[in-house]
Amino acid sequence: MNTHVLALQLMAAQGLLGAFDTVYHHELTEALPNRPTARAELAIHATRAVIYSALFIGLSNWQWHGMWAIALMAIFAVEIVLTLWDFVIEDQTRLLPATERVTHTVLAINGGAFIVLLVLNVPAWLDEPTTLVWQSQGWLGAFLVLCGIGVGLSGIRDAFASRATAIDNIREYTMTTIHFHDQPQHVLVTGATGFIGQLLVRALLADGHAVTALTRNPKKAAWTFNGAVRCIARLDEIAPIEQVDVVINLAGARILGPRWTAARKQVLRDSRVAFTEKLVDWMGRMQHKPRLMLSASAIGYYGVQAQGDLTALNEDAPPQPMFMSQLCQDWERATQSARRYGVEAVCMRFGLVLGKGGAFPMMALPIKLGLGGPLGGGRQTLSWIHVRDLLRGIAHLMNRPDAASRQPAYNFTAPEQPTQAQFSQAVAHRLGRPSFFPTPAMPVRFLLGEQADLLLKGQRVVPRSLLNEGFVFDYPTVETAMAALL
Repeated sequence: MNTHVLALQLMAAQGLLGAFDTVYHHELTEALPNRPTARAELAIHATRAVIYSALFIGLSNWQWHGMWAIALMAIFAVEIVLTLWDFVIEDQTRLLPATERVTHTVLAINGGAFIVLLVLNVPAWLDEPTTLVWQSQGWLGAFLVLCGIGVGLSGIRDAFASRATAIDNIREYTMTTIHFHDQPQHVLVTGATGFIGQLLVRALLADGHAVTALTRNPKKAAWTFNGAVRCIARLDEIAPIEQVDVVINLAGARILGPRWTAARKQVLRDSRVAFTEKLVDWMGRMQHKPRLMLSASAIGYYGVQAQGDLTALNEDAPPQPMFMSQLCQDWERATQSARRYGVEAVCMRFGLVLGKGGAFPMMALPIKLGLGGPLGGGRQTLSWIHVRDLLRGIAHLMNRPDAASRQPAYNFTAPEQPTQAQFSQAVAHRLGRPSFFPTPAMPVRFLLGEQADLLLKGQRVVPRSLLNEGFVFDYPTVETAMAALL
């Protein structure tokens, strides 16, 4: 086998490794397009993607003779500089997980190998007239062309994400600070590195409060918040004599995902009910008890409604005998047990939270591709809330002077509750896309099992308590939310 073909095979391996790194790390586990600090990294990725797209397509079935060989050497030099710069920016802005570091190391070794092998051909190519010489590589060449197209599309994605992140940073800087309390508070936040948690911690810091984050990875959390937050892995790292004023509990494993097997249900219970019980036990050991505990729950408390059922579910609506409802009931009972220590406990029943992170980007993706439309009929009601209104709702509860007037549970949903089809149409209208592509219920049920009811039936949940207390939503309708998000 000649060195040129071996180099192309290593390039093909580079394409596969790069695709894994992009999808698994950049999009899923690290969610770079939604990170406020990832603008520079995304811009570098976009530039490197353009270079790799040209290399994959240009080298797939052509040899670069004469001055083209010099151009190829120049491209390699630029790519090496960009790779090193990318490493520096990554280390300055985030803590890479072990799998991503290993992947990057393998990519660097493999990339260096195919560059060296291609460079071995350069002396011979320089002796030839300047031209691109066609030399078909069959299926290998076709695969490299596909890699080039894929990495080019990824680069476009990163370029738009970098630009959007810059715009979002400007908007966040110019938006009014959320006011949580008149006096500086020491706030313990669990689930601080999640989508909602990160925004909450930054909002608390901007309002002058001290934050302690309980997290499984304190080192990564410290990087996330640029050292401005005390990050701990265990509750006993907080001394019993310390004063924690407010506890905001956002911890919990992702609901939508793997099928609800008995093992998965136990994971969901442990991450919510058992963890909240441990949190309450910790409060009991503190000499200075927190004045307030705000704990997440979900509108799954009410179970589900049949499509077309427009009954409004306020905070007094009864639960149902199904797993999600029972999970929320047990979760809320664990939260309310804090009252035995004199801690005021409030449950926040979140609807679908819309923001640049969380579930919304994945929901919007098929709509962006022109594949949006009714899901399983589309008549199920979708109760949602913009993430900034969610944070403002938390501030509303923290800042109420009369603790006795706070309710034990609040629905965190917007006043408007569209059907799923109407929601899809609103997103599609904002994006300038059609919204007529139906998704049958059967494959959704096959993939998700019992949890499919959360998507196919829905709930019409109204924020009665927040509205009665005079809370004004910044984003009361889907149209206003989409104008901010898209």
